[in-house]
Amino acid sequence: MGILAVFRVLPVALSCLLALPLWSVPSSAAQSAPPTPITAGGGPASGIPPTSITVGGGPSPVAIAGATGPRSAPPTPIIVGGGPAQSAPPTPTERDAFSAFKKGQYDRVTRFLETLPPEKKPSPELLRIGLLSYVRLGQPEPAFNAYTRLISPGTPDHSRLLREVALAFITSRVHDSEEYVRIAAYTALSEIASREVGPLLEDGLLDPSILVRARAAEGLGRAGLAASSPGLKRALQDPAPAVRIAALNALGDARDASVLPLITRMARSEEGAEHVFALAAMVKLGKPDALVDIMNAATLPESDIRMAALGVLGRLKRPSSLSLLRQSVYDPDPSVRAFAAGALGEFGNPEGAASLTHALGDDSPRVRGVAAASLGRLKLAYTRPMLQQAARDPVELVRAGAVEGLLRLGDSEAVLLAADLAKHSDPSVRSAAAQALGQAGNTKAMRVLEPLLQDQQPQPRLTAARALGKIGGREVIPLLKKALQDSEPAVRIAAAGSLAQVLATPKP
Repeated sequence: MGILAVFRVLPVALSCLLALPLWSVPSSAAQSAPPTPITAGGGPASGIPPTSITVGGGPSPVAIAGATGPRSAPPTPIIVGGGPAQSAPPTPTERDAFSAFKKGQYDRVTRFLETLPPEKKPSPELLRIGLLSYVRLGQPEPAFNAYTRLISPGTPDHSRLLREVALAFITSRVHDSEEYVRIAAYTALSEIASREVGPLLEDGLLDPSILVRARAAEGLGRAGLAASSPGLKRALQDPAPAVRIAALNALGDARDASVLPLITRMARSEEGAEHVFALAAMVKLGKPDALVDIMNAATLPESDIRMAALGVLGRLKRPSSLSLLRQSVYDPDPSVRAFAAGALGEFGNPEGAASLTHALGDDSPRVRGVAAASLGRLKLAYTRPMLQQAARDPVELVRAGAVEGLLRLGDSEAVLLAADLAKHSDPSVRSAAAQALGQAGNTKAMRVLEPLLQDQQPQPRLTAARALGKIGGREVIPLLKKALQDSEPAVRIAAAGSLAQVLATPKP
């Protein structure tokens, strides 16, 4: 799950750290979903992304939406969708379309396609260049329509073309006038974690939205571009703590020693959570002495600093800090206890099981839910009865954590428990069920996620689309293709992001 999406009771600066489950926080706080109510429809994209990116690989890469000017010549006839290649010579109209495509006149290509007489069936080659033209013009919906005409039902998908269409659904929205749509687009780009979208991520560092800039910084790190990114180093001076922290995380993970002097200065000058994240980056860059300062920060009076310290200790996974993490599930502040439980799951050491078992009985439902999910991450078979007991908790969101934990243990019956939660009247509970299924990565969850894609509320649909991307495999592609036609742009973007991930790294 995206880490900016979850810490809704904490300062935004801490939200860059630890992936506590969505159900672990009160539903009344702000979240990374739209800051204003989502309405159906969306309307056309309001901006065109940069033109320098190509996608898809192969000898004829396709430019991301909005590109202009000539690109590669139209390909020779190809076999798509399992059918035979077109053998008839091109008509004069098709020859004109191919010429226009070669010249980069993509609007002319689309007009050729759109003005064909109804009785005239376009050739596969014309549909293909029409699809690519729509993509380059930043028009993903007609591009997807062309794809469905090109690939007949029941035939195998064309992975490269479908991925290019999916990317267009995202890139055509990076300059949208609605902040929540841009956040959705950059969330998807961050999770795709591909170098091909690097220029867009750099561009996102200049967005007026704090969450977009933080997502862009996170994405540059995930894509392996942190060390070479000039914008990421500038982001260390961003006025928003969340963006500075995201940049620190990305640069620390890059293990680029050249930024150590800059980060060391930040560790000396920053205060609060930013100071802790700077120390964590120093540890990653080969300064183990900074770990002591982080552990000291985990005992300070300020709860936000303790949470930041516990979170980074969970990710650093240094054996000397495990005892402190275990003790922190007894902290007087329930938010800190939740962080400690999440950090123990992130750490992944079986020695944390006893502390997590204790946390299952915590007075705070949030702590119980996080502890249940974290206990499942330890993969200890003997904890199954404890998680089964947690699955009967009176609080639905705790049960969602237990479902995730059981699924991580390979308990397929937990899918039935998730199915019950997916029918709950509260959309936040239905979203929590979808998220738990995605985190566990169980393919049997598809039968629960499919109806959630038709939910009346957008948030369960969006969460289900993202969960399918985490499950992966060719089996989820038909469901995600349907979600590309959702009425809500953020859901379409989430489905497109999941498709791009699945098609880039398909499971056997």
